[in-house]
Amino acid sequence: MTGFWSDLVMRLQKYLAECSIASRRGSEKLISEGRITVNGEVATVGLAIDPSEDVVHFDNAPVEADQKIYVVLNKPRGVITSAKDTHDRRTVMDCVEGVAARIFPVGRLDMDVSGTLILTNDGELTHRLAHPSFEVDKVYHAWVRGRFSKEDVGNLAKGIQLEDGMTSPADVHVLQQKHSSSLIRLVIHEGRKRLVKRMCAAVGHPVRELSRISIGSIKCEGLREGEWRYLSLKEINRLKSLTKLEST
Repeated sequence: MTGFWSDLVMRLQKYLAECSIASRRGSEKLISEGRITVNGEVATVGLAIDPSEDVVHFDNAPVEADQKIYVVLNKPRGVITSAKDTHDRRTVMDCVEGVAARIFPVGRLDMDVSGTLILTNDGELTHRLAHPSFEVDKVYHAWVRGRFSKEDVGNLAKGIQLEDGMTSPADVHVLQQKHSSSLIRLVIHEGRKRLVKRMCAAVGHPVRELSRISIGSIKCEGLREGEWRYLSLKEINRLKSLTKLEST
């Protein structure tokens, strides 16, 4: 293995994630189970390797780096954000058929939520986009019940207490109001489960319809629901810059 990997030492679990074997946590489990060897020896969690020199096997099969693929999908409502579904429902993977590599969704959108979803086999970028410490903007448009007040905006802007802890401050703007509903634009950095819905419900405005507009600078603008496209090199490098990764 040469080129990108030359002179690069990294933790084994990070390398396995980069090669799309499993997530970092899943890779640690594989290592703990004794299914990973390095240079013929059973590996241990936390082992540092040089991919340009060391030979890694998973279940006796050689592990090699995948070509990195980056896709943006306009996820339709009614589709599961998962690589597969035990109930045989349609997943986002059904929408991106024809991609010449195994790719996985970055984060999750609920079945009833539409909009921008990135899929990739770049494990390190996936980790950083999802981690709140990198403060990557996730922008949502939500139709909620009731008329959103300045007090509601202020409460979300300060952060509110949920059952799993305090939320980070959100940037909220009211875009449109009707007699019994409001359209709001909400920007968050966190990736907790159903967070936008729970935040809005906590201030008395349950979500009626929700779409994700963008992740960082990536939008699904111009794509119909269910359509996808490859990210440009410029878009990829913007995401890497946001997450403090080396540009391609």
